[in-house]
Amino acid sequence: MNDYVYLAYDYPVLGAFWTAVWIFLWVLWVLLLFRVIADIFRDDTLGGWAKAGWLVFVIGLPFLGVFIYVIARGKNMGRREREHAQAQQRAVDDYIRETVGSSEYTSDVDALAKLSEIRAKGGITEDEFRRAKEKILH
Repeated sequence: MNDYVYLAYDYPVLGAFWTAVWIFLWVLWVLLLFRVIADIFRDDTLGGWAKAGWLVFVIGLPFLGVFIYVIARGKNMGRREREHAQAQQRAVDDYIRETVGSSEYTSDVDALAKLSEIRAKGGITEDEFRRAKEKILH
C-alpha cells in the first residue's frame, strides 16, 4: 500500500504566515487606491482635466500613480477628509435643528418628545439623538 499521510509539511506555518502578510498588504493597497481615487473626486481645487489625468495615471499605473499622488498631493488629503466630515456633521446638525425647531412645539419637553419620536421612526441615530438632546437641554 502506498498511503501517504500529508500533514503540515506541504504548507508550513511560516508559509501560512507569509500568505497572511501578503493578503493584509494587498487589502491595505486596495484601501489606499480607493482612498486616493475618492480624494481625486473630492478635491475642488482640481479642474476636470487634472482629475481625469490623475485618474488615468492612478488606474493605468496603479503603484507608481498612487505613490506619486501621495507624494505630490498627500499633504492635503487629511484636510480634505476633515472638511468633508465637518460638512456632513453640519448637514446632520442643520437637519436636526430644522426638524425639531420647525414644529409648533416650544417647550423643551415637547422638543424632546418630538426628537424621541423621530428617533423611534429611524429618522436619526442614537448618537444624533444624544447630541440634539444635549443642545436642547443646554
